[in-house]
Amino acid sequence: MSEWNQEDENIRTRMLSVVDDQTLDWMQRKSVPFIRLMSYYKCAMMEIETKFNVLNEEYSLEFDRNPINSIKTRLKSPRSIKEKLERRGFDFTLASIEENLNDIAGVRVICSFPEDVYSLSRALLIQDDVTLIEKKDYIKNPKPNGYRSLHLIVAIPIFLAHEKRLMKVEIQLRTIAMDFWASLEHQLCYKKDYEFTSEMAKELYLCANLSAELDMRMDGLLKQTRENKNAPERPDDGKERRDI
Repeated sequence: MSEWNQEDENIRTRMLSVVDDQTLDWMQRKSVPFIRLMSYYKCAMMEIETKFNVLNEEYSLEFDRNPINSIKTRLKSPRSIKEKLERRGFDFTLASIEENLNDIAGVRVICSFPEDVYSLSRALLIQDDVTLIEKKDYIKNPKPNGYRSLHLIVAIPIFLAHEKRLMKVEIQLRTIAMDFWASLEHQLCYKKDYEFTSEMAKELYLCANLSAELDMRMDGLLKQTRENKNAPERPDDGKERRDI
């Protein structure tokens, strides 16, 4: 079995383990086209991830630091795809998936500082093969629960053996602090064995604000280090220095 066929089989196995009977029946009838479509989305994620890795390397050479802490990717599960289409009143077909859903492929970029989020997003969007479809800035305009991230929906071409296809990818850019809060918020809010009260929601919102303040302070420290680096050296005052 070739590497590509093995990857298709891996995708098939993962999909079959998380679907209900109705979805399974649909997938068995559409199995090969569905797996091929999911492979296209995976290729699009790889393209975006590569672009960010290249930017990270360039920033490292130019500024002597890496703006990207980590990159995570995920492919939406068949069950989630089906449920989201049904909630929006769309048919569960391959054409409907491509036309109506923008977040099948997801790339999350965890940045070191808030300014890195915007710098990297600008650098990505000026590339001539990246088309911005939608932008939601939840950093400047946080969600009511305190969630912060910069969300981009982009279209990017993937080049196959005999064709070029435009695929959509959802990109989330956030800082380490934003990701820390979002990860714990998900664990706290979506547990099934207890009620998440309004008092808990208020405390979580306060934690989001503290996280935002931390980011602001760290951004300030970054700017101070940059200013100190560019500051002229103090002239020698002629006095002998003593080592302490």
